[in-house]
Amino acid sequence: APESLMQALEDLDYLAALDNDGNLSEFGIIMSEFPLDPQLSKSLLASCEFECVDEMLTIAAMVTAPSCFLHGPPGTEEIARTRWRRFSHPAGDHLTLINVFNAFRAATANPTDPGNTEKWCRDYFLSCSALSMAGVIRAELVEIMKRIELPISEPDFGSEENLLSIKKALLSGYFMHIARDVDGSGNYLMLTHKQVAQLHPFSSYYNTRRIPEWVLFHEFSISEGSSIRVVSEISPHLFAELVPQYYFSNLPPSESKDILQEVINHLAPVSATKEEQK
Repeated sequence: APESLMQALEDLDYLAALDNDGNLSEFGIIMSEFPLDPQLSKSLLASCEFECVDEMLTIAAMVTAPSCFLHGPPGTEEIARTRWRRFSHPAGDHLTLINVFNAFRAATANPTDPGNTEKWCRDYFLSCSALSMAGVIRAELVEIMKRIELPISEPDFGSEENLLSIKKALLSGYFMHIARDVDGSGNYLMLTHKQVAQLHPFSSYYNTRRIPEWVLFHEFSISEGSSIRVVSEISPHLFAELVPQYYFSNLPPSESKDILQEVINHLAPVSATKEEQK
């Protein structure tokens, strides 16, 4: 549809993938080297700047492969959630996916007994085929990074600095996927339109006492009960720091936008001082 095409071009422009003539920019050409969604390519390239490439490679592979979480037989839903909590990261689902992948890689450390890996996946209600595919995708992305001579930083998963860097890299690509809990009960209103969504049942925040107010999500699905999938908490200050101003100015009016505008106004004098110092 023409509207979809125009929206896609607009999104690429926001991601700095197009030049003033509508052709691929130098940055867009590098982004196109990766067989990923544009937002994910942008986040992966941003991770080079924020030195969290190893972690971002894992996230990119995990969200590109099919979901690793399995629907168990009826009556086992609570058991599955209890098992998944072993991998839960308080910062959200993107970091949880890293924990799952690292645990799977540790479980496959013994190549002489593949049956043990499959049993481990069954025990934790995880898809062995999806996790294996994520491993293949990750290896392909590493090869592309090496071919176009992009730096791959050393893994530093677990440190506060690394956590912040991952969120910055994700926001660099997914600033268009931000939602706010408007009533404290998990009803998330997306910044880009008036659609309200709930957390997907596979989210580590699902059915927990702590529901973050501001989140970054990987995708929105109408077919799965208007839910947002792969969700991580972000701060409005971090969003205000990284969002392109021309994207923000085109957002429809909302209470969320007003809150963010106040944050941006508060940060503006600080930014001006930094520019003067430079």
